Amino acid sequence: MYSMYRLMPLLLALLLPACSLTPGMQMKAEDNLSDVLVPVSVNGKMTKAKLKIVPITADLIIERENVRQGAADTLPPVDNSKTVYRLGPHDRVQITVWEHPELNDPGGEKILPELAGKVVDDDGLLYYPYIGNLPVAGKTVPEVRMMLTHELSKYFKKVKLDVRVLSFQSHRAAVVGEVKTPGIQAMTETPLTVAEAISRAGGASENADLSNVALARGGKLYKLDVLALYETGGIKQNLLLQDGDVLNIPDRKDNKVFVMGEVGRQQALDIHKGRLSLAQALSEASGLDFNSSRPEQIYVIRTSAVNPEIFQLNAESPDALILADQFPLQAHDTVFVGTAGVTKWSRVLNQILPGSFTSIMTRASYVGM
Repeated sequence: MYSMYRLMPLLLALLLPACSLTPGMQMKAEDNLSDVLVPVSVNGKMTKAKLKIVPITADLIIERENVRQGAADTLPPVDNSKTVYRLGPHDRVQITVWEHPELNDPGGEKILPELAGKVVDDDGLLYYPYIGNLPVAGKTVPEVRMMLTHELSKYFKKVKLDVRVLSFQSHRAAVVGEVKTPGIQAMTETPLTVAEAISRAGGASENADLSNVALARGGKLYKLDVLALYETGGIKQNLLLQDGDVLNIPDRKDNKVFVMGEVGRQQALDIHKGRLSLAQALSEASGLDFNSSRPEQIYVIRTSAVNPEIFQLNAESPDALILADQFPLQAHDTVFVGTAGVTKWSRVLNQILPGSFTSIMTRASYVGM
């Protein structure tokens, strides 16, 4: 046993530089920069660089929240001209002229509904007796009524007529993704909103992520938080759909945050209803391991194909958890809690010595007694 005591200084001398060989993951950061080079976008071109580690502070949270709220103002404005239905190609229209049955559909009520009326052709023209081809594309029903009345008044006195759309075919929007009955929806005289379109599609499925709905319009992609519409009445999110719009309700199965490092339980967490804060993630992972963690080294690693980011929270003081609760996580974020120095040292000893360091010291103490 005496020989073991004589070997201890030599072992310690050998192990001091071994801290760099500590098992497990470590976050190495110099000059507040990441240890590795990662792909980033600079002036529209991809290159590689070290990422700046950004401290999580009140200023950062305020800045990010202002950006988030400003994004809502970038949604396309409501075009009031689109709220009224305007005729277009393939619409089927029924025209009834009072006291002039010869101008109405022959056969009257015996005609099948799908064959009744007159169809607007591909050029937006509607053929009618005495008048010929009438340009109706882009016109409202009252406008078409006035046009027909004016033209027929050249041949008949006191013309009274009615116009109504039997089949709406010219304006359509697609609802795809996590809804019960995805497909094409025709727009009618009643304006079609985002909420109405989802309802027509049977509602969202159980796997739908309503906080990240995508609207494709005119070559641009807009993000809609439909969940905010349902829960807080955020009517800005309930846009009127236009012809050619594609509404995509994504799957939430891939919306996960990964918690790693010195926590009670490393795991992947689902973002519930589009919300998960850093404090919630740490709590769900059974909190920090106070025996091995380094609370000033809590990192959030945010991956992105263009501009990845790294954030750091110094939680040595418990009131820093206020910042953690106000820092929202995003899908695919990784939360990593660093390892305390004494824990690294202990793990080196446990890797190199034949038994645990604690066990050896206990035995040595027992022999000394």
